Parts: sequence; C-alpha cells; structure tokens
Amino acid sequence: MDKYGLIGYPLGHSFSKQFFTEKFAREGIDAVYENYEIADAKDLLEVVRKEPNLRGLNCTIPHKQAILPLLDDLSDAAREIGAVNVIQIRKGETEKPILKGFNSDYIGFTESIKPLLLQKHHKALVFGTGGASHAIRYALIKLGIEWQCVSRSRHDDVLCYEDLTPDVIHDHKVIVNCSPVGMFPRTDDAPKFPYEALTRDHLLYDLIYNPLQTRFLQLGAEHGATTKNGLEMLHLQAEASWKIWNEP
Repeated sequence: MDKYGLIGYPLGHSFSKQFFTEKFAREGIDAVYENYEIADAKDLLEVVRKEPNLRGLNCTIPHKQAILPLLDDLSDAAREIGAVNVIQIRKGETEKPILKGFNSDYIGFTESIKPLLLQKHHKALVFGTGGASHAIRYALIKLGIEWQCVSRSRHDDVLCYEDLTPDVIHDHKVIVNCSPVGMFPRTDDAPKFPYEALTRDHLLYDLIYNPLQTRFLQLGAEHGATTKNGLEMLHLQAEASWKIWNEP
C-alpha cells in the first residue's frame, strides 16, 4: 500500500492527516497518510529509508527551508522561493529514492486570493519573514503585486511594525499576515499597526486558520476591509500536493 505523510515538529496542530485520510476514504484511494514528527530535518532521510512505500511527504515548520540541502532536485518555484512544503519521492535507477522538492503554498494562496483582487490592489504588506512569507511574496510577484515585508525588527529592506504609519497603510491596500501572531491559543494577539487607517478598499488575508476569525481579521472587518482566513488556502495547497505526488 502506498504511503504519504507529513514531517515537522511539533505536529499536534496539523490538519493534514485528517484531510488526506478522509480524502482517501471518500475517493476509494488505497493509501495511508502518517505523521512523522522529527525535531531535526536530517531525520527526513531516515524516515524515507524506513518507509519503502512512501510516495510523498508534506513538510511544515520548522523544516521548510532546512530540508533543501537534503533533496536531489527542486522545482523552479521552490528554488526561487527557497522553501519546500511538498516532497515527491520517486524510485531511482539504484535503490536510493529520488527526492524532489516543490512548493504548493504559493499555489493555494494564489488560487484563494485571486477572486478577491481588484485593480486597486497593486501594493501589499507582508507580515513575517519565514518560509510561508517567501511563498506569499513569490505569489504576489506572479500576480503583479508589489510587496513590502514587515517584521518585528527593521533590517535591510524590511520594515518594522512601528514604521507602519497611516500613509503606509493607505498606500498598501493588501495586507497578508504570514506571522503566527493571533494563532491559537494566543487568540487575543494581533499585529500592531494603525487599524483605523484601514478602509473598504483594503483586503486583509491571514494565513492562520485556527481560529478562523483572528483578531487581525476582526479588527480589519470592523474598519470595512475585506477579510479572508487561511483555511481555503490550506485545502488548495493540499490538493496541489496530491497532484504533484501523482504527476506522470
């Protein structure tokens, strides 16, 4: 029986096993999906060695960038993004499997946000600088949207939250939260910026899906902004993973 799975640490928060287990049962797919909780990215190779029927893996925090040197190949998008959340496992001419890294986060985000974009949405603020942020920035470039990264500390071309004046908010009609601020259990937290500068022209997107309505989105909605959480993106990137694993 074919196996698929998820690597990361910790994995208590992950939805992937339930999603794929239900998908396999619903669609009559003879396969299983397992969680492989590994604290060190290098343990990926041991997981692959021990599981000869493994056909593909998802990868979550904190390994999306750390696993890159362990892979045999990368898709063009994954190479440019610099982060991987899907690993395709193919049998090579020798006994050693071939591991190729992909990124489906940008696919899920693109398909999720695209229906909400209007002509005025041509500049974005991206909160956070981790692996997910890299995928979002790549997607925004492909969508023709200029982006500006924001983090807790100012460095290089990255702004800090204290730099977000009402004028900056006015100039950037799309705001994407790629940080963990507001995630369960700290649901009262929200990125700090002048929410009063938001208008009906703004679009706020939060990659967080637990809770579905973060404080960030709640405050945005109170000021008239369009809001969306990361749940649809999560499902879309998972379906994209399945397509990648089963490419001919």
